[in-house]
Order: sequence, then C-alpha cells, then structure tokens
Amino acid sequence: MTDDTIHPALASALEAKGYHQLTPVQAEMANGGHGEADLLVSAQTGSGKTVAFGIAIASTLLGRAERFPPAGQPLGLVIAPTRELAIQVQRELDWLYAAAGVRIATCVGGMDMRRERRALESGAHLVVGTPGRLRDHISKGALDLGALRAVVLDEADEMLDLGFREDLEFILGAAPEDRRTLLFSATVPRGIAELARNFQKDAVRIAATASTEQHADIEYQLMLVRRDEREHAVINTLLDSDSASALVFCHTREAVRHLTARLANRGFSVVSLSGEMAQSERSNALQSMRDGRAHVCVATDVAARGIDLPNLDLVIHADVPSNPATLLHRSGRTGRAGRKGVCVLIVPETRRGAAQRVLALAKLSATMRAAPSIAEIETRYRAQILETVLSAAEPDEVEAAFVAELLAKASPERIAAAFLRQQLSARPVPEDLSPLPVHDMQARKPKREREGRDRNEEPRDAEPRRPDMEGGVWFTLSLGRKQRADPKWLLPMICRAGGVSKRDVGSIRIDDTETRFEISADKAAGFIEQLKQPGSTERGIVIAPAGEGGGASWRAKPKFGKGKPDFAKGAKFGKGGKPGKKPHRGQGAPGEYKGKGKPKRPG
Repeated sequence: MTDDTIHPALASALEAKGYHQLTPVQAEMANGGHGEADLLVSAQTGSGKTVAFGIAIASTLLGRAERFPPAGQPLGLVIAPTRELAIQVQRELDWLYAAAGVRIATCVGGMDMRRERRALESGAHLVVGTPGRLRDHISKGALDLGALRAVVLDEADEMLDLGFREDLEFILGAAPEDRRTLLFSATVPRGIAELARNFQKDAVRIAATASTEQHADIEYQLMLVRRDEREHAVINTLLDSDSASALVFCHTREAVRHLTARLANRGFSVVSLSGEMAQSERSNALQSMRDGRAHVCVATDVAARGIDLPNLDLVIHADVPSNPATLLHRSGRTGRAGRKGVCVLIVPETRRGAAQRVLALAKLSATMRAAPSIAEIETRYRAQILETVLSAAEPDEVEAAFVAELLAKASPERIAAAFLRQQLSARPVPEDLSPLPVHDMQARKPKREREGRDRNEEPRDAEPRRPDMEGGVWFTLSLGRKQRADPKWLLPMICRAGGVSKRDVGSIRIDDTETRFEISADKAAGFIEQLKQPGSTERGIVIAPAGEGGGASWRAKPKFGKGKPDFAKGAKFGKGGKPGKKPHRGQGAPGEYKGKGKPKRPG
C-alpha cells in the first residue's frame, strides 16, 4: 500500500492498524480511479467492505482537506440492515477517520431515540443507522439530509431480504439528487439491480472477486451423523477444535435456546443471539465474545447478520442451510479479511442430499469427515495437559518450599494423577457417537454422472471393499435405479430379510434394474436359510445368490397388511390380504411403476 493511493487523512490510520496489504475490494476502491462515480459493488462477505467504502467516500466527504469542518448537517450516510452491523460499522469508521476529527452519530432500532435526536442536533459528519430508525428521524425532522454528499448501502441484498425496500426508497428520495450513491452487496439479485437503476446515475459495476471462486480462507467440512445425534456432533466438534471462538447457527429461536442450555450444562462458556432478545442482551452477548468471557455463540441467521467477531475461526451449521445465500452468509462470519476459518456442516444422514445440493448451488466443495470420537478428543486432552506441564516454568523461591512438602508427603505419580484428574474434570466430557456404516459416509455420484454411465460398464461399489468381507457371498435383489433404490432403505430391508446386522453386509452395487450386495462368508448360509422363511421379503421383491437367474425357488410368500398394498405388486389387497377386483392405480409388475410421485418404499 502506498500513501498516494489513499486519502492522506486515512493513510496513517490504516498503517497504524496494520493494513500493510489491502483486500481485493479495498484495493479496488483505492486504485480503481472511479472518482466521484456511483458504484455498485459485489464482494464476498468478510472481505473488508467497511474499510473499502470508507476509503471510497473519503475524497467525497473531505475533498483535499485533511480534517472535517465543525460538525453540522451530516455529509455522509451509511445504512446497514441490523443494529449489530450498524454499530460495527460505526466502530470501524471511528478509527479509520479518527485523524480527520470525525464525529459519527448512530441511529438504530432498540436504542434510546431521544439520545439519538440530541446527537443529531449537536451535529455529525457521518450518520450510521438502520432503515426503519433513519426513516423515523427523517419523518420527525430530526435528521436533515440537505447537505449529504454520499450515501452507502451496506449489505444491500440483506436489507431487501428483510423487507426494507420502502424505507430505503424513502431515505434515498429524501437525499439530494447530486449526492453520490454506493451499493455494497454480496450478490446482485434483481431487486438490487432495480434499486441501482432507480437511485444511481451511470453506476460503475465492480465485482471484487469472481462469483465462482470459493473463498480461499474458509475450509468447508461436511460431517455426516445420525439424525438423533446432531447435538452430540456439535459438542464433539467444539471439543476437537483449537478455535478461540466459535459461532453455531440454528434455524429457530427454540433451537438456539435448547442448544445454548445444553452447551452451558456441558461446561462451555456460551452466549446466544436471537431476534427475541433485547438490544442490551444482544450487545452484552457480543461483548462477552469480544473480550473472551464467552467462547461459543449460538445464533439464528437474522440475529447474526453482519456481526464481526474477532478471532472467529470456526462456524458450525447445526441445521443444514436452506439455500446457498444462507450458507455463504453464515460461513462468511469466519475467514474474514485474510484470517483462516473452518466451516462445518453437521448433516443428518437423511439430509445428505440436501446439504450437497446447497453446496453445489453455492459452488463450494466440502471435505467429508466423521464426527470426532471420544478417543480422539481424549487424546487431544492428554496432549494439551502434557503441553501444559512441559511448558511450565521451574518452581520459584516462593513455590519451592511447598513443592518440596508435596514431594515429601506424596509420590510424584500420585501428584501427577491428582493433576491429571483435576485437568480432565475441568474439561467438558465428549459425547458417544454411533459410527455410521461405511456406505453412508461415501458420497454418492452426481445424478448426471450416474445416468451417463455406459450401460455395459460394471457397476461400481457404493463403498470401498472391507478387509473383513474376504470370501463374501454375492446376492441380487430385484430393485434398481429405475425403482429409485437407495442404500438408506435397502440396507435395513436386507438385514430384516436375512436376519443379519449391518456389519454383515459389505458392498452394495445398484444397477438399473437390480442391486447386488455382499454378505460376509460366516453369515451367508444363515442368510440363505432365513430367506426361505415365509414373509422374509415383501411381495414382488426377489433376493437370490448372484448368477442364479432370479432365484424363483426362494420367492418369499408375501405378508399382507390391512388395506395397504405392498411395493410394486400388481393387485390391490383388502383385509387379510385378499386380492380385490381391480389393480391398484399406478402399480403393475415389478419395475413398471406408473403412478404419480415417488413409489412407496418397502418397510
């Protein structure tokens, strides 16, 4: 960074703050040569946009002067979607413009409106606020925008999502027509484009980073767990991390309350953020994270919009994000302004497809990993305790006498054991997580790749070959991809049909019209005997040893429920399993499903 690319009033502040290298969006604002043009800027969340627009509007507010004149009507206005982001922007601009003698007033919902009005009456160079509160002050004559030179809309896409369009249009309509307007947004959807056309003049479009480029400072991990062990995985992920602070996202306020209580019971220093909390409570929670009194924050999406927590290097999605924008916004709380971060998606096995679709739509790649086990966390604990001992200084003069007394009354082993127990008791106990079957952890191929496979090509294993399956026996099952076969429900059905456990089932290969699977050698004979029993499989489903041509001799006798047709059978059954007079709509022979929607799955 050279001094001639930044307004002189800001250069010293940036140097003192350690900004030796600007982020891409900041460098574009400093070196882009945009003059006094309106700007429509898209940049990744966490890329340093506040400093970027502070740099961009410096010449507009100050001209060639290095200090502001006495404060009167505001020269600049910054609009942010939430109270937390507005306060954060005010803090950033405070130090950035400190050498210029700036005076900033904040106008945000949830704060004392009378105090804000007094601050506006006494004069301000910059006003930072939320749309609703700013509109209130303008309507009541407390905020006069007549001298305004620049307006900045920070996180403009979020403000539209939160329903602030009318407020924004009112505020921009009250500002002078010759002011400069800068829109900063993570994305540029249709609503932002319309806002730019209506309230900007020949705006310069700037994309600070390519939209298809994954945030290089964030590592994405997908952690597959059982549906009822999601919170266990959150606890173990926190215990397995070296993060100084972590942010855990939930969909609802109720989920935030529940998870916060559970983490507190486990010994975590945790706070929460949700829309139902008072502003003072939210401010206290954020301050606890900033000063290190709390290390974990559990929050909803809306409550955490725009917040910037120092040293935040772990974001956990306790609930799968509903869309790519939510995923990117949540994840952008870490990996900010050059810092590295980790983003972990805790995904129930039934939601793996949804998580992978959201990642694909967001153009992100994630590493599949298992949840940390008790053994892994205890190994980490012991390493930390050993490091504490090895890094401790030798006893000083004050401590030496008592150390000698301890050694005289107890053996070193006993003292070490007492220290170990004390250290372990002060740490949260990890949760026991059930390991998922190997095939559940294996990522499925994209649909287009599966459908594009050569029909004559040998189907690939759904998972790597297990060493304990040497000599295993292969069987076929008369359902395939055309019948929407999926290991999630095939595996339980195979286990019920043959009286085996999941550990006895090896590779599962799903082809177009059939599925082949492997049974361990020591269980194969019993599996065959169980198949011969009446009712072992559902009607229309045939399981036979591979290569025996359909295994008609083992076609199981059907079990009929009351009034409910079994999968892929050709007739409608009433009570007692008696066939009715006409076929059930949409069902024919096995593999010839013709109804609407998904076929009913067995079991």
